[in-house]
Formats: sequence, structure tokens, C-alpha cells
Amino acid sequence: MAKAKNLVIVESPAKAKTIEKYLGSDYKVTASMGHLRDLPKSKMGVDIEHGFEPQYIPVRDKKELISELKKEAKAAKTVYLATDPDREGEAISWHLKELLELDDEKAKRVTFNEITKKVVTESIQNPRSIDQDLVNAQQARRILDRIVGYELSPFLWRKIKTGLSAGRVQSVATRMVVDREEEIRNFNSQEYWLLDACLNCGEDTASFNARFFGKGDKKQELHSEAEVNTVIRETEKAPFTVKTVKRGEKQKSPAPPFITSTLQQEASRRLGMTPRRTMSIAQQLYEGVEISGQGSVGLITYMRTDSLRLSEEALAAAGAYIVQHYGENYYPGKPRHFKTKSGAQDAHEAIRPTDVNLSPDVVRKDLTQEQYRLYRLIWGRFTACQMANAVYDNVSVEVDSAGYTFKANYSEMKFKGYTAVYEEARDEESSEIDNPLPSLSQGQQLYLEKMLPDQQFTQPPARFTEATLIRAMEEKGIGRPSTYAPTISTITAHDYVIKEGKYLRPTPLGEVVTGLMKERFADIVDLKFTNHMEAELDEIENGKAQWRNVLADFYDDFSQELQAAETAMEGVKLKVPDVLSDEYCDVCGRQMVVKKGKFGHFLACPGFPDCTFTKPIVIEMPGKCPKCGGRILKRTSKKGYVFYACERGTDCGFITWDVPTKDFCPACGKTMFKRSGRGPLKSFCINEACANFVPEEQRVYKKKTPEEKAAAAEKKAAAKKPAAKKPAAKKTTKTTTKKPAAKKTAKAKEA
Repeated sequence: MAKAKNLVIVESPAKAKTIEKYLGSDYKVTASMGHLRDLPKSKMGVDIEHGFEPQYIPVRDKKELISELKKEAKAAKTVYLATDPDREGEAISWHLKELLELDDEKAKRVTFNEITKKVVTESIQNPRSIDQDLVNAQQARRILDRIVGYELSPFLWRKIKTGLSAGRVQSVATRMVVDREEEIRNFNSQEYWLLDACLNCGEDTASFNARFFGKGDKKQELHSEAEVNTVIRETEKAPFTVKTVKRGEKQKSPAPPFITSTLQQEASRRLGMTPRRTMSIAQQLYEGVEISGQGSVGLITYMRTDSLRLSEEALAAAGAYIVQHYGENYYPGKPRHFKTKSGAQDAHEAIRPTDVNLSPDVVRKDLTQEQYRLYRLIWGRFTACQMANAVYDNVSVEVDSAGYTFKANYSEMKFKGYTAVYEEARDEESSEIDNPLPSLSQGQQLYLEKMLPDQQFTQPPARFTEATLIRAMEEKGIGRPSTYAPTISTITAHDYVIKEGKYLRPTPLGEVVTGLMKERFADIVDLKFTNHMEAELDEIENGKAQWRNVLADFYDDFSQELQAAETAMEGVKLKVPDVLSDEYCDVCGRQMVVKKGKFGHFLACPGFPDCTFTKPIVIEMPGKCPKCGGRILKRTSKKGYVFYACERGTDCGFITWDVPTKDFCPACGKTMFKRSGRGPLKSFCINEACANFVPEEQRVYKKKTPEEKAAAAEKKAAAKKPAAKKPAAKKTTKTTTKKPAAKKTAKAKEA
């Protein structure tokens, strides 16, 4: 009789494939494909009257998988429940144990912070039982969100419009965007002035700018042109003298390794990835990617974490790598440790590469473009956080004239340190001037070339981007690492918030819903209350609070608020203001409004039902139709695919999937196009009669990255070396092939 195998159940097939390779023939690894048991969608599924008892049912479309898992679990010697190492993963393991009817002896819980052979084998050898406190924390969150969603959403349907959704975290996130928009509307701009003195050390010397600071050592703001003119008038004929010169070194330390929120923020800033896309790609890197010569390898540690902790093994490996590849002066001599903020769960390490020796260049050929770019970000941040500080030579100068002080600063890099690998991106650039300064000494006389007054006005706070909203949610304790990405996706999908460029703006619907929530359900959208609820869930996880009691305390107040709102708003229906467009109805001439349907937004006549005229939203693209010279419009098919067509429709017939650009072909003068997709895609000419025409099968050009350019230069240099040893061959190449090759390069550049 064949020996019974051990069964390992993970969440995804990619992870299963990687882990099975590490464990060998005594183990069978299979995937649950996420949750197999959940609350029913058709009803609340929670017995509030009897201690908030959840009524779990098997997921409907997974009956065959459940049946197969039951058969395999029954035949297995031991069942290892190896779902993700977080609250939700713990809950999935518990559901599997209950669904497969496993006893405590047969069911073992294992977790992997990284999918490497060492960690996987060690975890299998040291299993534990299911952590019921973690399960209860997840149950409490799930039930809490179910109660809010299933009791509050119908109220919004009755009072505003059908299909709306409310949620404990999503409603607070929407409120943050709405509140920021109100700040912007109510902002009163104030005038202020900047004043720079353009100075030099004498004839034939380079000039530099020093910015007005104030009177003596006291800072002074310039609020009007009259104040600026006073300073200019008093310094016009007065000498400018160097008051102080301070020279010194300034050191800059690296940023800590990534946690979930900072990874999502940096990927948004640097790579233009949405939080959801970032987490999807990170999941792929965590679960395993096929690497040449190594098979499937998990490249990063678990990506849902709020801890800055790093293992000593990883720190030692990073130190050795830095010394070997950059030199001893790039390593600070001992590992850097970063303090995790108070209130963090600290369940897992920070996000880092599982093997620092697998640098982005080593694995690049095995990764997709998105995987490579995100892995390069994670690898770079981790490696840099263990490197020496960057060092700058800093010069600060104070200049005096008529008792007024002007200041100038300049920093020049002396030692790259960690910036040789990675430097953190910024949301906003500094307005400070930083220009090269001549060699100056105290008491030295300077000469005024001109004054440069600059009128400015204070600006309202910027709208949130996805990155800054995540940062704000994290700072205020709204949600947890696993909820940031789905929360932003939810509020945009429900049309409460729209994305304009990189900024998030509330819709009229979002503002009406938030206004009602603030008036009638102040607790739900209160930031401090939501923060408190997250802390309560953490208390359940730590075994310090009973989950049913937490739910009971919440529901007592919530049900009273809901009843009061129903009574106060009986017979009331709130109207959502229409968003007016610039288009007018072709039938009745009314100004059309923006509506949302099954296939997205469209324009409709506000005279409905008397006038039922509708038309798609016209988004005009840059450039002109290459066939007739008309406008090119962005269209969406019934299946949601974007394409581009001439405004004249079938009268012209031009249609393409390629994106029009603002560039024109230097040969024929017609609009250039580029492939749709992310990244720096190269434009090309689609005019078949043009010398620069690029056939469709060749339109996948992308601009080369710095690494690709360097590799190409090395390849070119290597190719030239043998030719240098054979003058005759070189001469022949010059006369017969060099010119056509140059011509081809020029054509490629034009394309």
C-alpha cells in the first residue's frame, strides 16, 4: 500500500508550485484559491440577537474544489494549513479546518514570511495550532463591516439613490477627500513676495543669488509690493558685505525599508502604479517567479506588513553584498536597525528581497517589465537602508546691506553613500534656492547687479494623490496594511471619488453621501472613532478583548443612530447635483449632464423622460486624423475597450488601438502614434506612404532605460574590438556598410 503523503494547502497555485519544489515527494501542495467559506451574499448572515453568530456557507462556485480537498485531506497523513501569514490568512486556515472536518492532531498551521527553501522547510518542521485570537479579530472585522454595509447601504438607497455603498473604512476615506476639497474651496489666498539679490564679487566674476531673510537676525515676511520697494530703496545705494560664511559637512541618512503603505506610496510616485496593481505585482514576487537555473523563486518577503524589523541574517547578507560590490566605505560598519512606530502590529519583517545577491540585473530577463520595476524598487530601498550616509559639502552665507540680511546656501555631494543605489522620491519639490557659490570670506564686499522681486500667493492644500491619501490614512490609523489598496479601489469604483491626472477629487455623489453620513452617522465617518475601532480589533488579536463584546458595544450606538436617522428623514430624498458638460442636446438644446451607466460615463439630456437623447462623452486627443485631418476622439467599446477614431465616424473610417500623440512625423508632418500601455513608449508614424512608416508588427518600441543603454554601449564597444585588429576589414566596412547603417539608425530615431 502506498505511503500516505502530507498535504499542504496554500492560497494560490503559483505559491503551491514553488513550495512543492522545496518539500519533495513526501508532500503534495495544493491551492484553496482564497476563501472557501464566507458569509452569504444574499442576506446579512449574522445572527445579531444571539451573540453576533456568523452563518458561514461554502463559496458557491468552489464546490468541486472543496470536494477534491476533502478527498485529499482524508487520505493525507497530516494537513498543513499554509495560507498567508496575516489575520485573513489565519481565518482562511480556520475555515479550511472546519470545512474539511480536521481534528487538532491532523491539522497543523504553518506560515512563511518568505518563500525560500530554508524558511519553508523550517516552518514545516515547526508547525503550530491555529491562533484563535487572530481568527476572532478577522471575524470581528468581517462582521463589523457586514453590519455597516448591509444596514447602512439600504438607508442610502432610500435617501439618495439605489446601488450606493457605505463602509466603515471606505466612508472615512471618502470623507478625507471631501474635507480636503472643502479646504481648497474655502481657502483664502494671501499675497507674499520673494526678493533675491543678484550679486557678484567684482568684474568678470560669476553671479549668485541671495534671498531676503529679514532685518538683522529677525525673519521678516514681505506681504506687499510697497514693503519690497522699501527694501530695494534702502539697499539700492548701500554696500553688500559678507556677514558670515559657514562651511561644513551635511550627512543624509537613507530611508527605512518598505512597509506596505510606503511601498504603495513610492510605487505610485515613481512607477505610476495604483495601490491595487502594486500589491498584485508584489504578490507575484512573493509567491514565486521562474528564475533561469533556479526554478520558481520567491523574490521578496511578505508584502502586507507595518513593521520595520529586519532579520539578522538578511542584515548580514546585505552588509557582505555592499562591501563586495561597492567597497567598505559604502558600509557603515554595523547593521542599521529601524524603530517600528507605536501601534504597529509588527507581525512580519519589513518588505525586502529574500536574497540580496539576486540583484535586479541578475533576474531582469526572467521578469515582466512591471515585476522588474517593482523588484528594483524593493531591492534598492533595502540595500540602500544598510549603506553609509550620503555626505555633502555645505556652504551657508549671510549677506548684510543697510541692516537687512540675505541668505544663500549651496550643497555639493562629496560622497554618494546610499544614493549610489536609491534615493526616495518626493511629493513636492522644495522652493529653496541652491545655486553654486564663489569662494567667499567674512567681511568681503559684494556688488549688486539687480534685485529680483517675485510676487507669490499662498496656495491651498493640494488634493490627495493615491500616495498621499494612503500616507494620511496610515498617520491617522485608518485601516491596516491589507485595506489601503482595496479601500481606494472601492471609493473610485462607486463613483464617490474620481482620479484627475494623479489627483483624487470627490464627485457630487461623494459629497452628498459624505454630508449625510456626517450629519446622521457621525461616529462612522469620525476619524478618531475609526482609529479606535482598529485599536479594538488589535486588542482582540492580542487576546485582551472579547470579540462579541466589542461588536455589542458598537451595535448598541449604531442601531440607535440608524433608527434616529430613519425617523428624522422619513419621506426625504436627497438630490445629487448633475455634473454639467460643455455639450448641448442635439434634439432640444438643453445643456447635457454626465451620467454613469453599465459601460461607464455618458452624456444625457436633463429633460428625461420628455427627451431621451444621449451620446458618448467626447474626449479629444492631440493631433489630427491621418486620413482626413479631422479631430481624433477617444472612444470606449461596449466591452470596455478603449480605441481612437475620427470624429467623422464611418464617413472617414479611421480607427486604431494606438494612442495619438502631440508629436508630428518629421518626414510627412502627420500625427505620430504610440502603443497603449504603461511606461515610456516610443512614438511612430502610421502613414503607409511615409518613409518613416512603421508596420504594425514592429510597433512595440520602448525607450531604453539607462541600464539598457549602458548594456547596448558595452555590446557595441565589444563588437568594435575585433574590427580594430583588421584594418582591411575595417576599411571595407567603412566604404560599404557604414553609411547605410547610419541611415538606418537615423530612420529608427525618427520612427
